[in-house]
Amino acid sequence: MAPNQQAQNAHDALFPTHVSTLPVTDPELIEIFDNFAFDEVLRETKLDVRTRLMTQLAAIIACQGLREFHVMARAALTAGVTPVELKEVVYQAVPYVGIAKVYDVIHATNEILVERGVALPLPGQSATTPETRTEKGLATQTAIIGAARVETLYASASADQAHIQRFLTGNCFGDHLSRGGLDLTTRELLTLSMLVALGGCDMQAKAHVAANLNVGNDRARLIDVVTQLLPFIGYPRTLNGLRAIDETAPFQAA
Repeated sequence: MAPNQQAQNAHDALFPTHVSTLPVTDPELIEIFDNFAFDEVLRETKLDVRTRLMTQLAAIIACQGLREFHVMARAALTAGVTPVELKEVVYQAVPYVGIAKVYDVIHATNEILVERGVALPLPGQSATTPETRTEKGLATQTAIIGAARVETLYASASADQAHIQRFLTGNCFGDHLSRGGLDLTTRELLTLSMLVALGGCDMQAKAHVAANLNVGNDRARLIDVVTQLLPFIGYPRTLNGLRAIDETAPFQAA
């Protein structure tokens, strides 16, 4: 048993030197998975390979798939994702999935980059200082979710929870989302990928479907992203992600 030729070609392009033991120990599963993930799914979407791999990496981090991250991060670098872009995918996961899930991924990323001869630390991408993070964060937050939504979030926060809104502006949007290395349209795809992969974030997923629309990612692109996540996150979370898209950006018949 072996994957079909299309799947084998796509697989070999991403993993030219990786030797897995699974085709020997689990040939039936690998045939099914590779034919699905590296042929059937690819034929249904129009994502460029770099965007596809970065969104998959974001979802894999959220799923805590550390060994899969090792494999897919190397594939991403092979496909042209830069070291800075890879690090930014990892850094952006911190405010959305938490340092507890990202800590080992940071070390894994460093190991992968060092083995490829990349000098660390990479060039800094921070765009804020302690003095400007709130102002810059508010500008970024407004660009992503809209001024009216920001005002609503602050106005609806109770006095004993207002600090969380300040944290969102200064830390999430200022410290993290305002960084260089990736544009906002890509960053929002990463955010949605993480939220869908995490599960239990239905309200936040819907909010970030709307945010993606605000920064120029349309319904078709979002469906492409969630479709590409399916082999890595499974059907339940994929279907929940599609429901968030349907409820926020309904299908419009031609």
